[in-house]
Amino acid sequence: MRRPHLPARLPLDPYILALLGTVGLAALLPARGAAATVADGASTAAVALLFFLYGARLSTREALDGLRHWRLHLTVLACTFLLFPLLGLAARVLVPGVLTQPLYGGLLFLCLVPSTVQSSIAFTSIARGNVPAAICAGSFSSLAGIVLTPLLAAGLLGGDAGGFSFDSLLRITLQLLLPFLLGQALRRWVGGFLVRHKRVLGYVDRGSILLVVYAAFSAGVAAGIWHQVSLPRLGALLLVEAVLLAAMLLVTWYGSARLGFGRADRIAIQFAGSKKSLAAGLPMASVLFGAQAGLAVLPLMLFHQMQLMVCAVLARRRARDGEPELAAERVAEVSPPAQHPAPRGR
Repeated sequence: MRRPHLPARLPLDPYILALLGTVGLAALLPARGAAATVADGASTAAVALLFFLYGARLSTREALDGLRHWRLHLTVLACTFLLFPLLGLAARVLVPGVLTQPLYGGLLFLCLVPSTVQSSIAFTSIARGNVPAAICAGSFSSLAGIVLTPLLAAGLLGGDAGGFSFDSLLRITLQLLLPFLLGQALRRWVGGFLVRHKRVLGYVDRGSILLVVYAAFSAGVAAGIWHQVSLPRLGALLLVEAVLLAAMLLVTWYGSARLGFGRADRIAIQFAGSKKSLAAGLPMASVLFGAQAGLAVLPLMLFHQMQLMVCAVLARRRARDGEPELAAERVAEVSPPAQHPAPRGR
């Protein structure tokens, strides 16, 4: 029996280390008083900037072209915004024996966040799957999440996420939807600039999210929410998230096979339908949860690192398992058609 091959190094995302450092800074030196007001205002501006950039980068034409593979995209959307939330609701039975109510609220919020784009594309490429489909699926999920995630959070989390009040609806519109639509409207003029300065703007993205994290966790420290978390509870949360990730990886792989998708499409569905976006979830949480955002995003931060490590191993395994099939396809492409001898005349 062939022993499973593990990579020499499991990927520890440097950005996760930066996020953890920001959390540590907020715990040691939280923003208070006037500094908290400034940090909150800067965080609000950072969220608006993030969603403006999301809108300016998303190609409307590419998204419309990708609609031709609508069965795959609907499958990914169903996994992201239907199956994930159902599993999150089922985890309610773990309160209060395994998870505290605040940790469960963060776990449920994790289940409502849209899928990733960059890592879904990267892992689909490594596994030799349908990369264009992964690009479109991730883009559609991010676009749908701008509307669906706040609505689902308001409906399923109730008062924890502000409910359906006019104030929460106004904040969502001003901080998320309006900047995104503005970015789409100005894409014709700013799209080229964003492409030319993609690397620099990547630092702007990540720096903005770090600012959001600092403001959220500072508010959490000031409110004393960290006294509600213990190491056994964190261990239980990690175990629950491992079960959640394993369930989604299995469902997306075998469920897509039952739906009749080919191997390349199944790979795209598995990696796009089983992951959650930290970049989209963090700013959304700051808008929806306010002072409670620090504890609400903790499950998402842990799940993000877990999915990177697991999917890195899985993508390499998918690539190795698909090598015989790809080799057979190459042989079929280069082999000349069989020649049948012509019948002899009499």
